[in-house]
Amino acid sequence: MKKLLVVDDAEFMRRSLKLIFESESFEVIEAEDGYAAVKLFKQHAPDVVTMDINMPGKTGIEAIKEIKAIDPSAKIIVVTAMGTEEMIRESIQQGASNFIIKPFEEDQIKEVVKKLV
Repeated sequence: MKKLLVVDDAEFMRRSLKLIFESESFEVIEAEDGYAAVKLFKQHAPDVVTMDINMPGKTGIEAIKEIKAIDPSAKIIVVTAMGTEEMIRESIQQGASNFIIKPFEEDQIKEVVKKLV
């Protein structure tokens, strides 16, 4: 079974993504911030990570950098409402595989994840 780590400080977003991907036969692990994301990535070695950017404590960009240092082949999709060009560029520079702006269509995020696994 494929594993997906969903990182978002908004519980409703984590729950939404969990429902989408459990219906696609993924095991879904949830993290509410960048600190938990790095810890859970080390513990579970997920196949794909969805990462919000703006979170309290450790930001998504910081977490991406740490996760890529642990596993340079980690597949990380940034899923955020704050889609500035600079943020997109920085996410990609730190190793994000793709970038999705909230709100997104369910089919859109499924397609992006399926291409990575």
